[in-house]
Amino acid sequence: MSQPLRIGVAGLGTVGAGVLQILDRHAALIAHRCGRPIQVTAVSARHASRDRGVSLDGMKWYDDPVGLASDPNVDVVAELIGGSDGPAADLVKAALAAGKSVVTANKALIARQGPGLAEMAAANGAALRFEAAVAGGIPIIKSLSEGLAGNRLSRIYGILNGTCNYILTEMEETGRAFEDVLAEAQQLGYAEADPSFDVDGIDAAHKLAILTSVAFGTELDFASVFVEGIRRITPHDIEFAAELGYRIKLIGIATCTDTGVLQRVHPCLVSLDTAIAHVNGVFNAVVAEGDFVGQTVYQGRGAGAGPTASAVVADLVDIARGNTHPVLSPPVAAMRDTRRLDMDSNEGRFYVRLTVLDRPGVIAEVASALRDESVSMEELLQRPKGSGQPVSVVMTTHEVAEDKMMRALARIAKLPFTAEKPEAIRIETF
Repeated sequence: MSQPLRIGVAGLGTVGAGVLQILDRHAALIAHRCGRPIQVTAVSARHASRDRGVSLDGMKWYDDPVGLASDPNVDVVAELIGGSDGPAADLVKAALAAGKSVVTANKALIARQGPGLAEMAAANGAALRFEAAVAGGIPIIKSLSEGLAGNRLSRIYGILNGTCNYILTEMEETGRAFEDVLAEAQQLGYAEADPSFDVDGIDAAHKLAILTSVAFGTELDFASVFVEGIRRITPHDIEFAAELGYRIKLIGIATCTDTGVLQRVHPCLVSLDTAIAHVNGVFNAVVAEGDFVGQTVYQGRGAGAGPTASAVVADLVDIARGNTHPVLSPPVAAMRDTRRLDMDSNEGRFYVRLTVLDRPGVIAEVASALRDESVSMEELLQRPKGSGQPVSVVMTTHEVAEDKMMRALARIAKLPFTAEKPEAIRIETF
């Protein structure tokens, strides 16, 4: 059997410890599958004495993770620290500069610095793998870059953040408000103490930017992703959506047309007839649409020690087998500098919830504001809040340009009977 592939692991949290456990428990199986052993020779983390469920005996310890890059007994660095800069970025750059391949689960780093890192890897004959950065244990990067390589992809979309999906699922099943379910998610470890990265859509946007580049062969451009989170979703919205035949999900959507690429992350009403509407809890799902293969669906756990560590180990196996295909597909030098579209170019249907004073002529004035912006109502629901209280009016629209819908909502917000800012959620057809 060939010489072992020697690994240095930086970051021994839930994912890093999971990687060590898989490599230890399945050592013989992995060696059989890739023709050589994979051996962890060095590690780095904040605390050396913490019990991680696997022995660190025989592994060299580094207080400074960057030291892994210059260790002669390390062939590949697994960066599992996290963050778009700081020690994680320093380690990855140092390893690639030294010609050492890197495996990472760091979606923020790849989304923000991916092209530069890809160029460094290519220039130094190293591999850079990031399967674990998107959708946890779902092998979506490999599926897009290899399994669907013969297709021209036109759209990719999915549920990319398990925390948001858990919160929306619990809100629907229990009728509780966002704040209550978020607090529970934090207690269960599904949400961080500062949940903004997840609930404001940034995590999903990082992942979508990566998927867009891999799927369409375009430059990786996180800055052009339109992002809205789920803080504004109420139990009333979820109830109304169900009555209309929909479920609310935070979806990342990227489309590639002759005019350019549009990337967007926001809450959506999705029909109960679609598969993605039934992906609940902490699960993720990704759908890719190709010209020859049609629609392909990938579903699984999007986070956690087991699924993410599994994806890291799969990348290590790839490198052990000598698979050194380009970091991004195609290589950075061949990527298309494609025009990025903004949300004004989007067209679609909308769910709109208004809170208005209950008096004659309200609907007529709302209809007038919509008419002036060429917005056509499709369905209308009304629910009283109680005697003398404002009422909730919910409508769905026919397909309309985004900018026209936003102008109509701004006009409605200024009407004297409007008690709260109008809320709009896009309705997506999948």
